Amino acid sequence: MSEDCLFCKIIAGDIPSNKVYEDEDVYAFHDISPAAPTHILIIPKKHIAAVKDASAEDSRLLGALVLKAAEIARKQGLEEDGYRFVVNTGDNGGQTVFHIHLHILGGRRMSWPPG
Repeated sequence: MSEDCLFCKIIAGDIPSNKVYEDEDVYAFHDISPAAPTHILIIPKKHIAAVKDASAEDSRLLGALVLKAAEIARKQGLEEDGYRFVVNTGDNGGQTVFHIHLHILGGRRMSWPPG
């Protein structure tokens, strides 16, 4: 846990969130500035600043993150029409909170290319 990390503070309960799911590895909550009708963030409880900072020992955790995101998307009713997962890394990638997080976006047609 990083003491100055917004998402670590959310996991700890120091900052309120609209929780969707929690287990021993991950925490999911609704984004406060949604970019789609459904916009949920799913984060590992272990603080890892960005994908570039993950190591081989994090592979199980990152796999669990993606699988749980797919389950959450299904439970949100997004499976039939589809959804998008987004992971931003670094400034040019659009990362604003430096704690790995996966965006689950759905409820509307997504365009390509993004951004």
